Amino acid sequence: MSIDRRQFLSFTAGTSAAATFVALPASIQRALAAEPTVETGTIKDLKHIVILMQENRGFDHYFGTMKGVRGFGDRFPVPLESGKPVWFQSNGTKEIAPFHMDPLAFNALLAPSTPHSFADSQAAWNQGKFGSWPKYKHDNSMGYYKREDIPFQFALAEAFTICDGYHCSITAGTDPNRITFFSGSNFNPELAAQGVNCTDTDSEPDNLRCWIANPEVDKWPVPGYTYKDSAFQWPTLPELLEAADISWRIYQDPNDNWTGAMHGGLAFAGFRTAAPGSPVYEKGMSLWTLEDLAEDVKNNTLPEVCWVLPPRAFSEHPGAPSSPQKGGHFTEQVLNALTANLEVWSKAALFLTFDENDGMFDHVPPPSVPSYNPDGSMAGKATMNLDGEYFSDPARKHIDPEDTTSGNLRPFGLSARVPMYVVSPWSKGGWVSSEVFDHTSISMFLEQRFDIAVPNVSPWHRAVCGDLTSTFDFSERGDIQPTPLPDTSNYLALEAQQLTMPDYFVPQNHQMLFQEAGTRLSRKLPYVLHVNAEVTQGKNVSLTFMNNGARGVVYHVYDKLHLDRIPRRYTVEAGKKLADIWEIASDDSGYDLWVYGPAGFVRVFRDSADSIKPECTIEYDAGIGDVVVVLTNPGTETCSLTIQDETYSSGGPWQLTLAPSGQIKQRFSLHNSAHWYDLSVTDLTLDGYLRRFAGRVETGQDGLSDPALGTAVL
Repeated sequence: MSIDRRQFLSFTAGTSAAATFVALPASIQRALAAEPTVETGTIKDLKHIVILMQENRGFDHYFGTMKGVRGFGDRFPVPLESGKPVWFQSNGTKEIAPFHMDPLAFNALLAPSTPHSFADSQAAWNQGKFGSWPKYKHDNSMGYYKREDIPFQFALAEAFTICDGYHCSITAGTDPNRITFFSGSNFNPELAAQGVNCTDTDSEPDNLRCWIANPEVDKWPVPGYTYKDSAFQWPTLPELLEAADISWRIYQDPNDNWTGAMHGGLAFAGFRTAAPGSPVYEKGMSLWTLEDLAEDVKNNTLPEVCWVLPPRAFSEHPGAPSSPQKGGHFTEQVLNALTANLEVWSKAALFLTFDENDGMFDHVPPPSVPSYNPDGSMAGKATMNLDGEYFSDPARKHIDPEDTTSGNLRPFGLSARVPMYVVSPWSKGGWVSSEVFDHTSISMFLEQRFDIAVPNVSPWHRAVCGDLTSTFDFSERGDIQPTPLPDTSNYLALEAQQLTMPDYFVPQNHQMLFQEAGTRLSRKLPYVLHVNAEVTQGKNVSLTFMNNGARGVVYHVYDKLHLDRIPRRYTVEAGKKLADIWEIASDDSGYDLWVYGPAGFVRVFRDSADSIKPECTIEYDAGIGDVVVVLTNPGTETCSLTIQDETYSSGGPWQLTLAPSGQIKQRFSLHNSAHWYDLSVTDLTLDGYLRRFAGRVETGQDGLSDPALGTAVL
């Protein structure tokens, strides 16, 4: 079947009222309109948790152009060693910037996969330096889709809640991340608790343990699976649920789960040795179809927790045999099954995410433990013990020979962002949550809901990653009516049309990057963050990292005068602080330090550092959502300072005179910018002096996404 350009556009017209797609079945539309069943107004009202993990899509790759998320309109992209923004990645010969994978120009929907092993993922991330993503991941790793290309994915995100701070857990491929997803850890938690950094004997850096050894022969249940390596011994989430008498099930075809790769439990002895008739065997190793899922919903026998494993063809993995359209169709089938009984759906939630990003580029530096410099020193600090959070590869079996940025101890993660949709009557309305999450967040959500303990989740993950409860509103208030979802049944026609198109190609010239203008509803965040600078007489600059919020945080510091160095990272637990010092060069070249935190938090400290200068700090008035700039002058001369609103047009500039040993507090109302701020402080008499503060004041209430997102950046 062939489709011309006009037909293709009609099939993918988007989600507006004028769109030409066939409406989703009435059952799904009723589900979107349904109110949740509220009994206690707490998480305990959630009776059914359904978990679907698809394959290999990055956040920018899918949603970099969508309004109201941290996408291509990010005004503070991290700098590369070249001095250019993160968008300008090199393939070793030339720069490749993000480009539109246009289904009208080439076979974009079935474009091939890219490398996604531990070695190429570490090399592309480059310990936070980035710079050579397409060199290690291929040129098409820089490709992205727009709304009209993947209308189902956009509509699902805008009907419910999308997380733009959700990261895969391990800087590697499928198995390492699915093992984490199914158990809370990819490395032996007992060894990690003893401060031992695991090798590949006790962790999974690359795909191995979940893959069936002989898929053409090893059919289930007869003769059964055989495996490629030893089994892990720590308990999986299904086993912990079983021990707590919480009902669960894995819906899958054991002979069509990509030779075991979709099933993170296969890496564990508890699943490998499960005997017929045992709970693990019957619930987690047997055939349970989507039809069974629908029947369980209709009969009100849906387990409290269940996983849905996609078949290979519908896994959404880049390249044939799957595509965004096939993956969207599978998701629609799951939603149809879950809404077969609206009484059940009114008490349910679907978590839909991706195991890893394939090799697809994402511009946000992932929160991670500090990397090690080539000389063995640590590039950063933490308020907690980090022993056990690293992969030890003394023989460099899993590290690219060209990757000499760091040594043989490498952070497991976090890694690149991937989409996470939270689909539930309690998450309707087109929200974004920008809290930092990862695959261990599912473990912590189950802890919150069922009062169980998942001992495998490491202290660092518990400190930094949220438990996903903030993506819900369990109150009794009515929800906003979401956009109806488009039909996905035309996926075969779309794929047939794509197969008539040329292979993908990278544009010769850089394209203008853009992000849709506009805001979206934004969930409240647990962050109250401060970073202050102090220049000493010895010409050092000290940064103090504080965390007055309820969740731990990772600060990234990029030294723009030394971009050849690994950026330093600082883990600061809730309620704690730490400090570090940058030595300023003897040539008085000064310093230029850029600090990044979650959800658009940025601080800039720049100066020549040839004398003691005025200093600036920020105070938050959380009650009304304002900021107060506090200016002090520790020097002996009067300062002439200028405060500028760089983004939100609140007025100014404001000229202030600050006497020696003086202090001035200047309040700024953020009412008209949804409590977002971007303020700079300069000194008219000091060339190069700059302090810049950007972020959002958290009031304890839900709000709006950054209204400044959505501008062209290339």
